[in-house]
Amino acid sequence: MNRPDFLDWIAEITNERPSSPELYIRAATHGSHGEKDYQRLEFLGDRILGLVIADQLYRQFPDEPEGQLSQRLNGLVSGPVCGDVAKNIGVGDHILLGKQARDDGARKSVKVLGDVMESLIGAVYLDHGMEAARSFILRHWESRISATVADVRHPKSALQEWAAANNRKVPEYELIEKSGPHHDLKFNVRLSVRNIGEVEATASSIQAAQTKAAKKFLEKFT
Repeated sequence: MNRPDFLDWIAEITNERPSSPELYIRAATHGSHGEKDYQRLEFLGDRILGLVIADQLYRQFPDEPEGQLSQRLNGLVSGPVCGDVAKNIGVGDHILLGKQARDDGARKSVKVLGDVMESLIGAVYLDHGMEAARSFILRHWESRISATVADVRHPKSALQEWAAANNRKVPEYELIEKSGPHHDLKFNVRLSVRNIGEVEATASSIQAAQTKAAKKFLEKFT
């Protein structure tokens, strides 16, 4: 795939004209396509994303303690956020997929979109260097970083604190069901606090499902 429209899209979202088109082609290639896929670039991009966001948080919130910065970081680099950023810039339209993955809806999978977003970060870094990667990340994450100024406690931590403050039992998380194709697994989790109630939530990872359930529980019972 060396289509001009794909490379034009890359230039638009990165503000850099690709000098190594093969990097971006690989970044957009799912394992089902039968060619070299994005996994190695995803590995690299994930680490670069974490470093850039951590650095920006350190500079932008100079008076916040480590714990608060960690909560912000964990939220901003999470799979669902990466997937949402990818969706906003049209990543799904450019992923190379095998037939089965296409039929299974991988093009709209939050996990696949998030993985490709991270692989694109890795491609920008290898093609243009750290400053270009930083610019690419902040361009698409900046509003989210600023939007976390309010209460950014992680829902699971907030629920734990609420339970302790109200002399309640420790929240219990139980995996109820795991379903879906390998590239788009769904995890259904039940969260309960004894003598208070329970909720269920589904997401693309156990951790994300637990977080979603904790948020749901807080909204319903506190």
